[in-house]
Amino acid sequence: MADLPDMTKHKGFPSGMPGTGVQFTIRRANPRGVTPLKALPRKARPGTKEHRIDAAFLHALWHYFGPEPFERGNLDAARLSLLFGREVVAADRNFDPLSYEAMLMIDERVGRQNFPESFEDVFEV
Repeated sequence: MADLPDMTKHKGFPSGMPGTGVQFTIRRANPRGVTPLKALPRKARPGTKEHRIDAAFLHALWHYFGPEPFERGNLDAARLSLLFGREVVAADRNFDPLSYEAMLMIDERVGRQNFPESFEDVFEV
């Protein structure tokens, strides 16, 4: 097995959305290389299952990290990319989309505008 890059595992972060098969974290670094983070178009509209999943992921991010910058680590690239450039942004100018050590942060203003339910104390799944 090839040496995998170091990857912070966010202990206690939800692994996914219950009952959907959608993952929020990955178990190990990708042996074929780090999946790049990039803003993906979001087709999910309020009231859809996809919107609920995005909201649940943002809720988990907010309640785990709050307004502080955080390391990408084992957070799923596909999930992050659906929020990236909007609710989740690069935390520094030297952002590397191909690094598990890349620092991110929540744009609270945009997050509260697009997913107000994510900032409530409890998120009903």
